Amino acid sequence: MSASPAPTTSAQYKKVDAVALVKADPKVGADVKKSLAEPCAADEYPVEVSHASLTGSRSQDIIVNVMTCADSVGIGAYVYRRDSGARSGFDNVYANEQPSVSAGANNGYLEVSLQTYDTDDKVCCPSGEDVMTYRWAGGRFTENTEHHTDYSKTTGDGSEPADGTEREG
Repeated sequence: MSASPAPTTSAQYKKVDAVALVKADPKVGADVKKSLAEPCAADEYPVEVSHASLTGSRSQDIIVNVMTCADSVGIGAYVYRRDSGARSGFDNVYANEQPSVSAGANNGYLEVSLQTYDTDDKVCCPSGEDVMTYRWAGGRFTENTEHHTDYSKTTGDGSEPADGTEREG
C-alpha cells in the first residue's frame, strides 16, 4: 500500500489575476486603480498576493496589497472571499486605503499594519506602527486587538521600538 502524495501549493491555490480583480472592484478607490493603470517595469505590477483561511470559507481567501511603484508604500489592502454569485467570482470583504497600509494573515486572523509618521518624517523612516488584528464574525471582520509601537529616533533608522501599548477590542 502506497501513501498518496500531499497536495502541492499549486493544487491548493488557484492563481488569481489580482490586478484585474482590484481594477474591476467598485469598492476600490480611483487613486489605487490609477496606480495599476500600467506596470512598474516590464509586466510587474505593484501588488502582493497571499492566500489564507480567514473567513471560514471552504476556499482560501485572497489578500491583495497594492503599493506605489516608486517607493513600495502600501496604498491599498483588500481581502477577497470566493463567491460564485459575484461577477468576478470574489466578494471584497475588507478594504483599507490609508497610506502605508499592509495586510496579512496571522494565526487565522487578518493583521493590518499602518506606518505612522510625524510631520517631519521621511517616507523611509516612520515614527511608529499601528497593528490591528481582525477576526471574522457574523459575516464581517471585527477588530480584535490593536497595538501601537513608537520607534526610537536615536538609532537614526527608526527600526528600534521604544514603547508599545496594546488594547483588546
